[in-house]
Amino acid sequence: MALPEHHITPLIGTMVAGLVLAFLLALVAQRLRISPLIGYVLAGVVVGPFTPGYVADQSLANELAEIGVILLMFGVGLHFSVRDLMSVRRIAIPGALVQIVAATAMGAGLAWMLGWGIGAGLVFGLALSVASTVVLLRALQVRNILETERGRVAVGWLVVEDLVMVLALVMIPALAGAGSGSDLGWTLAITIGKVAAFIALMLIVGRRFVPWLLHRVAHTGSRELFRLAVLAIALGVAAGATLLFGVSFALGAFFAGMILAESPLSARAAEETLPLRDAFAVLFFVSVGMLFNPSILITDTLPVLATLGIIVIGKSIAAFAIVRAFGRPTRTALTISASLAQIGEFSFILAALGVSLGVLPREGRDLILAGAILSIMLNPLVFWAIGRVARRHDVTDGEAPAAASAAEEAPGHIVLIGHGRVGSLVAGTLTGGRRPLTVIETQSDTAALEPSVTRVTGNAADMAVLRRARIEDARLLLVAIPDAFEAGQIVEQARAMNPGLRIVARAHEDAAVDHLTRLGADLAIMGEREIARRMIDQALSAA
Repeated sequence: MALPEHHITPLIGTMVAGLVLAFLLALVAQRLRISPLIGYVLAGVVVGPFTPGYVADQSLANELAEIGVILLMFGVGLHFSVRDLMSVRRIAIPGALVQIVAATAMGAGLAWMLGWGIGAGLVFGLALSVASTVVLLRALQVRNILETERGRVAVGWLVVEDLVMVLALVMIPALAGAGSGSDLGWTLAITIGKVAAFIALMLIVGRRFVPWLLHRVAHTGSRELFRLAVLAIALGVAAGATLLFGVSFALGAFFAGMILAESPLSARAAEETLPLRDAFAVLFFVSVGMLFNPSILITDTLPVLATLGIIVIGKSIAAFAIVRAFGRPTRTALTISASLAQIGEFSFILAALGVSLGVLPREGRDLILAGAILSIMLNPLVFWAIGRVARRHDVTDGEAPAAASAAEEAPGHIVLIGHGRVGSLVAGTLTGGRRPLTVIETQSDTAALEPSVTRVTGNAADMAVLRRARIEDARLLLVAIPDAFEAGQIVEQARAMNPGLRIVARAHEDAAVDHLTRLGADLAIMGEREIARRMIDQALSAA
């Protein structure tokens, strides 16, 4: 009996090659302490048409990238916070707008020198003006400055940049398709009218219908149905925005996320869709890498260096001057400068849009991709350099809370990982005790902590973050995060760094209890067991 033939379709081949290579190269990038995004883009270069070996299907990769753009923009909208932006609006809004104008002018100047048209220069300059959200947040978290004032200014600045780019994605196709004079004015008027109609529909109907729908689905008790509802909202609104109003997928997905962010279920929606958003975001960056021709580094070395100079030097100087002009401290200006000295996902989207419309030459797209790859690789060095400048001028490079040195002053402190539902209760009880408390959290949601608590922002699975919490000197580690896999990594590394440390971890099932104790936890507490124990106590006392 003959065995059946197995045929790998182009779709499966593209996804498998892209994801496997992205994982391997991102792992190498992580080891080298640079952004995994570099690994994703290089994976696309490897399977692209400009390098030998296997070549993935470009058209399929582009379609997968469209889904990645939708989910990426949905995530941006989901985490958009008007309150955070308003807290730093006096510097973030005018500063970001002036910086965008300055960077766009520099990019347009380089485009003019290369003999391109005005439209190409505008798209090219805009692509160089916006920094990567992924890279910026990671850089601030690693340096424990996300929760500081300068960290909030940097994030607010980037939010303004993102909003401008969303508007640009809507206006560029209209401008590219318009003629001149009255035709241009008429086209702009129609485009603005369509966008206004879509926004009005989302604000009037969407703000009521979307939270109501999610609330009803959540009451079914089906996690699978809730996850499907969130994805249906993201993709459905994005597609509807394009089909009914003629606006971009990106704008529709952004508004879907922004409307959903107002729902009490937004945190759960973000958590449920994160794996799928991450997977398609990786495929988006892989598809971008497939478009990059590495030979441009040799054939057009000077334009590549000029592009990199605008991103790393020109934008940094402009941002530094703007922040100082607003009277902010030098350390804030240095942080903003380093944070913006790179470009990423929005730059890729703008470059692809410009090429598809025939506005930007392919050489421009290659220069943008080369500038992105090189600037992201150099970004850690830029932060190191501003640290040296800050120390030379007696400017503090870290902006720790009032009790940030408590762990250093009193060995034997308690380290708590996670400040969610469980961690916040633990921290509230332990605050004010005789032993100092250090809380590690990946997000900037520790504002409710007392000033006496040391705060460390970052992923505790990273040994560098554990060292910042001085885990070697701690006497007790409390792991309050719900993810057993991540908790296991933390427990294993903490045990290796401090063999005498007592470790208590949280678990949700028997397998997680066994997993955590096997990796070094002294005690793994399962919520269901504790609930059952209390119920038994109540039943016995009632009897």
